Amino acid sequence: MATKPDNTAQDKDILEMYKMLVEMADRVSQRRQSANSFYLSLNTAIIGGAAYLSQSAFGYLGISAVSTAGVAICVLWIRTVVSYKSLNAAKFEVITTLEERLPVSPYKDEWAILNVDGDGKRHRPFHKTEVLVPFVFIIIHVAQLLAEMPW
Repeated sequence: MATKPDNTAQDKDILEMYKMLVEMADRVSQRRQSANSFYLSLNTAIIGGAAYLSQSAFGYLGISAVSTAGVAICVLWIRTVVSYKSLNAAKFEVITTLEERLPVSPYKDEWAILNVDGDGKRHRPFHKTEVLVPFVFIIIHVAQLLAEMPW
């Protein structure tokens, strides 16, 4: 009589790995939010600094330096958003692959519900909205620069 191998230990290891991966994905999302808060605060301070410089002796030269720095920081912000998005996408690809070895697949099921028609219209991924915020700040930085330009 052949005995069925005991997969309980292996199943337990897979479940622990799954829990660890989900926790890691959550931590990446938290770091992403912290990064967004940092860039938002930094850009707000830069805009305030440029407004202050417009009233100072530094005038156009100061505003052009600060606004250029603001645009550069926004470019870094966009790259950060894209980087976190690809990192989380990879993590969730690993998680959904691992779910194939589990009795339930909550993340795969969630995405099936969010994209039930397969057209992506029911759910707009956060990164598509999130990446627009730095572009708004770029417009503000450029507008401040143009407003002070000696025409």
